[in-house]
Amino acid sequence: MLNRTILIVQKLITKNPLHHCRPLASEVLTCQLRQRDLPCWTSFCVYKWSIVNDQFGLSHFNWEVDGVNYHILRTGCFPYIKYHCSRRPYQDLTTENTFFTVLKIINVGIPTLAYGIGSWMLIKFEEEVKTSKGTVKVYFLNKEDRNAQY
Repeated sequence: MLNRTILIVQKLITKNPLHHCRPLASEVLTCQLRQRDLPCWTSFCVYKWSIVNDQFGLSHFNWEVDGVNYHILRTGCFPYIKYHCSRRPYQDLTTENTFFTVLKIINVGIPTLAYGIGSWMLIKFEEEVKTSKGTVKVYFLNKEDRNAQY
């Protein structure tokens, strides 16, 4: 039931005619990882209204870019969407994804709102990501060393 609801909402989001000029969140994620030369890890926020949220309902999932698999932890942190990406072998993350999604629903989004307000106050660095629909700014709480292992 939860998965079906998520799929319906994803279709409604991506079909919205107002979204034709913004890139998909999935494209921004892929472009960011490529632009950083497929790092071991990265953690960034993207402004919610600068993208089309085609990853609605995904909290913990695999994402492959150019043959490299990442485990993505993703959460809304209003007014941003937060990504934490770690290079890891493919693993079935269905149980974890469902757990985190249900946890967010039970908490009525209050912790994610607090996380967003905290992020808004602490963001110190930004970078532009080139996509097929123009550039999108992504934001960092810390300056990342591009060659860092952790």
